[in-house]
Amino acid sequence: MRNLLNLYPRYKSVSFFLRNINTSCSVFSNKSILTSDQISEYEKNGFLVIKNLISDENIEKFKRRFQKICSEKIRIPGMTVMKDVSIAKSEFVEGEKAITKVQDFCYDDELFAYCCLPEVVQYVKELIGPNLMAMHTMLINKPPDTGNLTSRHPLHQDLYYFPFRPAEKILASWTAMEKITEENGCLEVIPGSHKTELLEHGYPKWEGGVNKMYYGIQNIDVKKANLVPLVMNKGDTVFFSPLLIHGSGVNRSNGFRKAISCHYAASECEYIDVTGTIQEAFKKEVEQIANKKFGLPSDQKVDINDIWRLKSRLVSGKRINL
Repeated sequence: MRNLLNLYPRYKSVSFFLRNINTSCSVFSNKSILTSDQISEYEKNGFLVIKNLISDENIEKFKRRFQKICSEKIRIPGMTVMKDVSIAKSEFVEGEKAITKVQDFCYDDELFAYCCLPEVVQYVKELIGPNLMAMHTMLINKPPDTGNLTSRHPLHQDLYYFPFRPAEKILASWTAMEKITEENGCLEVIPGSHKTELLEHGYPKWEGGVNKMYYGIQNIDVKKANLVPLVMNKGDTVFFSPLLIHGSGVNRSNGFRKAISCHYAASECEYIDVTGTIQEAFKKEVEQIANKKFGLPSDQKVDINDIWRLKSRLVSGKRINL
């Protein structure tokens, strides 16, 4: 882990790093928010949509912050800024229109505020417990498709990316930052698919290309998958299991489709060694990218679990294992 700290100069040591991210962002009420019907719905389907959960004021604040990041008015160490594979090399697409996703925004207090919103955390705490870590954070800016169909996201299970368990103590929140429809590429889910095991993933063999880290479930017949589109209004939020099979369609509109998301895990979860499992391919790719990016010598290779430790942050309660 110490080998990664040189990437983030504000963290002078491992202990300093842990102290600075080991303070929860707020204190939340223990009052129950979920009804028995909502709990049953989540257990049956693997997801739960809460309408109009996030205010316009907060969403617009997150949009403005994203725009500043895209215009390079601010630079956040550790944050990953991504472009769609079909527009990445274009000299004519700049700024907000060039950026399709920012990952690991937990390093930015203004965007991290989404993960700490009491209206979000109250649901997360009831479903996975009081000690919460924000493990994976994203603001997605799905672009209008260029004709290569690269704006779609293959069907996948988020657990494939996570080297920590148990799965039932992990939960995603995903908030629509505007009206999201089938036309602009809404989420598509298979209700009840969270009851299956973690399936084999790999890069789809798409002619137009596939975005980096867009792994998809292998040998799945999309036409027979019984997909349900999640049409959402601005501020609507869906909570879902890391085993839920989901993806998103092509953005056939003329505008960008924005959503903000956080994957939470109970801090009681523990890291596992995914060597020799169906997650090993992802582990190797992540470690190779990190070693190349950091320029580390061969005897100081980065471990995927240390990467996750650095890209996570305490939301509420105590940081125990993660």
